[in-house]
Amino acid sequence: MGQAADEGRTGGPADGAGDGPGAGDGRGAGDGGSRPEETGPERGVARRRLLIASSTVVGLGVLGVATQQELKRWWWRMPGNDKPRMEGQVDDARARWVAAADGNMRRGDRPADFGIDRVVIHVTQGSAAAAVKVFRDPAHRAAAHYIVCQDGQIIQMIRELDVAFHAGNKEYNERSVGIEHEGWIDRPQDFTDTMYRSSARLTAGICARYRFPADRRHIIGHHEVPGADHTDPGRHWDWDKYLRMVRAEMKTRVKSTLPDN
Repeated sequence: MGQAADEGRTGGPADGAGDGPGAGDGRGAGDGGSRPEETGPERGVARRRLLIASSTVVGLGVLGVATQQELKRWWWRMPGNDKPRMEGQVDDARARWVAAADGNMRRGDRPADFGIDRVVIHVTQGSAAAAVKVFRDPAHRAAAHYIVCQDGQIIQMIRELDVAFHAGNKEYNERSVGIEHEGWIDRPQDFTDTMYRSSARLTAGICARYRFPADRRHIIGHHEVPGADHTDPGRHWDWDKYLRMVRAEMKTRVKSTLPDN
């Protein structure tokens, strides 16, 4: 099931922004053969000013790029710039909308702010109804985008454009879509063919929307997320079967878009 009181690693976007040519030991190209007239105090002061100015320009340049990236990611937080969205809108036409608590996700504008290139497979370790209940509880601090039931029904609880707290890793939360599957990891009978087919179609649609391949590098289990302490989907999840189904769904999608001969 989704994991995250702590979303994961964080990093300052402008780390090392003051590093650059001229920073450090204060020597410029060609130093070592200076003429006597270039070694006086005024010359030393002038060189230091030049080095400081150069370092500042480089630092501001790097900081400027980082600032632009942050503005791109967070523009919708400004008053009046919220991403337009309709109540109850879903990303998969088969899904039923049940909203997760705001405390289990954060609003975003993916893939404009964070590119999506992963699907993370989870198992609920309980019923779909129990998963819905905890994902609607703001104190839970975790939720996935989707729940796929054993009978193939799909419940969407967080829009794909938003960041769900499901992976236990901030970077993976920002770049992935989380899909829960109803059942228990030690009960292979819980992973029904109907569930596999429905989930495969859902994942194929995500791969197509964000243009990443249906392989084990881009479709992973929760246990494969760096830093995660969960074991789902477990040894009974049939990866070969699932990926065959996803790829078959993607081929069907491609054929449906081709013009009639």
